[in-house]
Amino acid sequence: MSGTSLDGVDAALCAFPAGEPPHLIACHYLPYSDALRAQLLALHTPQHDEMHLAACAGNALARLYADAVQAVIADHPGSVGAVGCHGQTLRHRPEHGYTVQIGNAALLAELTGLPVVADFRSRDIAAGGQGAPLVPAFHAHALRHATAHRVIANIGGIANITDLPPTGTVRGWDTGPGNMLMDAWIQRHLGQHYDANGAWAASGTYHPTLLDRLLDHPYLAVSPPKSAGREQFNLGWLDALLKNFSTPLPSADVQATLLELTAISLASAVMHDCPGAEALYVCGGGAHNTALLARLRTHLPYPVNTTQALGLDPDWVEALAFAWLARQTLHHAAGNLPEVTGAHGPRVLGAIHPA
Repeated sequence: MSGTSLDGVDAALCAFPAGEPPHLIACHYLPYSDALRAQLLALHTPQHDEMHLAACAGNALARLYADAVQAVIADHPGSVGAVGCHGQTLRHRPEHGYTVQIGNAALLAELTGLPVVADFRSRDIAAGGQGAPLVPAFHAHALRHATAHRVIANIGGIANITDLPPTGTVRGWDTGPGNMLMDAWIQRHLGQHYDANGAWAASGTYHPTLLDRLLDHPYLAVSPPKSAGREQFNLGWLDALLKNFSTPLPSADVQATLLELTAISLASAVMHDCPGAEALYVCGGGAHNTALLARLRTHLPYPVNTTQALGLDPDWVEALAFAWLARQTLHHAAGNLPEVTGAHGPRVLGAIHPA
C-alpha cells in the first residue's frame, strides 16, 4: 500500500484462515526518497511530458514495491500466493469516469515472480461507483461486531470512515482531509514530512475564521457516497483562503486549524451519518497523532481508540485490506460494497498479472 501521504510503501504478509481474524505474519516499510516524493507530488498537476514522467515514476515505484515484497517474504519462501498492490494515485476523477494509479504491475510481477493483482478502483468506477473508499469491505470482514456498533476511521492523507452497525447496511466514505494538508504545511515551513504527535499543531491555536472558511468547502456538504483527494484539498486551496487575511496568520496557528479541520469534518460525519455508534477506532498514520486523537475525543461523546484495541495494528490495516482485496479477486468474489461506493452492484475488482 502507498497512499496520498506520499511517505512510502507498506508491505504486509498476511493469512486469512477460514472463520478467523486476518493474521499479520510479517510487515515491512520502505520510505520514499525525497526525489521520488517530489516527482510524485509534481505529477498531481499537469506538466510537460507528464505521460512519460508518470511511466518512469511507475517503473521506479514497481522496483520499490518489489524491494518491499522481497523484504517482507524473506523468511517465508514459497508461502505467498499473490501480491495485492494499490499503486500510487495520481488522479482520482470518478465524476469523469476514471482513476489513475501508477506502479507498473506487470514489472512488479516480473521482478517478484509472483502473481500481482492491481488496479482495484477502475471496475467500481466503470460500474458507476466512486472507486473509493474500498477498505470498508475489509473493515466489515475483519472488524464488524455482533452486538457493538463500531465506526472505523482510516486517517491517511485523506480521512475515511466505515460505519459498522451490528446488523444492516455497512456504509463508508471519505470525510475530507486527513494528514495531507498538515503534512504539506509543515513541509513548507519546517522542512519536515509530518507533524510528529501533532506537536507543532498543539503549539498553536486554531483560528476560528479560517476554520469556518475551510469547513465551507463544498465537498464537506455533499452526502455520501463520495470520495476525495488532492483535487479537492491542496495547498493551492489553502493559500487562496489565507490571502483574504490582511495580516499573515502564525504558521503554527494555521497548522492547529488544519488539525481542527480534520477532527471536525470527521467527527461531524460520524455524528450526523452514523446514528447509534458506540465507539470510534482509528487506523492509518493519524493513529499516531495524539493531538488529533485528543480533538476527536473532544468532539465525540464515546470512546476513541486505535484499531490496536481490536487486535489489528493501525499501521498495517490498509496493507492488510489490499491483500484481502487481492484474495477476493483471485477467488472471483466481489471486493466492493455498492452502498459505500455507489456502484450499480457488487463487482470483482482488480486486474491480474500472472507470475
